[in-house]
Parts: sequence; C-alpha cells; structure tokens
Amino acid sequence: MDRHTRGAIVQLLLESGPITAGEIGDQLGISAAGVRRHLDALLEAGEAQSSAAAAWQHNGRGRPARRYRLTAAGRAKMGHAYDDLAVQAMRQLREIGGDDAVRTFARRRIDSILSGVTEGADDVAPTVDRVAGALTKAGYAATATQVSGPLHGIELCQHHCPVSHVAKEFPELCEAEREAFAEVLGTHVQRLATIVNGDCACTTHVPLHQEQQPTFQRTAHGAEATETKQGAST
Repeated sequence: MDRHTRGAIVQLLLESGPITAGEIGDQLGISAAGVRRHLDALLEAGEAQSSAAAAWQHNGRGRPARRYRLTAAGRAKMGHAYDDLAVQAMRQLREIGGDDAVRTFARRRIDSILSGVTEGADDVAPTVDRVAGALTKAGYAATATQVSGPLHGIELCQHHCPVSHVAKEFPELCEAEREAFAEVLGTHVQRLATIVNGDCACTTHVPLHQEQQPTFQRTAHGAEATETKQGAST
C-alpha cells in the first residue's frame, strides 16, 4: 500500500507540481500527515524539493504552505516512456535501413562515448580506467577491478545501464560495446554478465599478460588508478 501511495504522490508531483501536501492529500484521499511522511522520504532521497509558495498562491491567513515538485533525480526514476520512444525509433531504423543500420548506430553511439580514452598511456590497465570514467560520465556507473585466479586481468563493470530497456530488443547495443572495448584496449575481451540477462551488472573481463599486471586499487567514476607496473622501465 505504501509503495502504491508513494507512486501516486510521485505521479502528482510530476504532473501537477509545484503542489502542496494538502492538495496531494485532497486528490488522493489521504491525510496531510501521511502525505508529508512520503514527501520527507522523497526530500531525503533528493528526488523532490520544496519551495515557499508565491504570494498569489496563498489563500487565507497563516503561514503559506510549501509546494513540492520532483527533482531531476526524481524524474529519472519515472517509467520507461522515453525508452519506449527509443525502442520505436530503433524499430523504424531497422525497417528503413535493415540490421546494418542498427549496428552502425550502435557502434557510433559507443564510439562517441569512448572518444578520447586512447589519449594518455597506452597500457591496458590505465586505458581500462579511462574507459570506466567515460562510461560513468555517460550514466553507466562503471568500475575497474583487478582480479586474480584462473582469470587474471581486470573486470570492467557497468553497474547501471541507461539503455537496458532498449537493449533487450536490440542486443546490437551490447555487442557494439564489446567490440569497441576490444579495439580501444587492443586485446580480446569477454562479456561475463549483462543487466539485460538479469545480472546485477554488465561485466567485461579484460585479460592481462603477466608483464602487464598492475598493482592497483579498485577505481570508479573516472578516478585515477594507483599502479605499480611490474617490469616497467623507469
């Protein structure tokens, strides 16, 4: 019930905001106190914001009621209306230009995201870190983590996928990413998991030869890796 009420409040904030707690309560048939409990949670999460009512919006005596609306973060959590539009556009692209047009679009998209990552040291490890930074800027919340054991190398993890709803129907988006990673890094890479398939992250394994193995800490959001190259000349 709480989840349904929260969703209804968010929908009103989207469609009617700025709006007061009282107005929300009147439309949904719940108490102002109950509305404020949900609004406080949304405010704390950064998904809503409040502001003082303008003079023309204040009726009667007493202190003007505050008005609430969604923030950009709150809007980002709304449904898949834009995803649905993107799927429709991709379907039209395939109908007009065929599978090659879809693959070309997918590749140009990821190439644009990764533009500039080859600038700098050309070793695999720092390049993976720059790839993670570029992906994070594009909304993928990516990290690069060294792994040992049978699969020596680095795991490039995308903890969020802003196009997952579209990629379910158009796996070309995922395949274009894998191809682009391999070309940018100059080595074969392997996809181990994808969000589209129900995994918690899209994970790509980047192998490292023994002489390439860095000693570095987990990096995220484009942070600089702390590395010590084995066998590197100084």
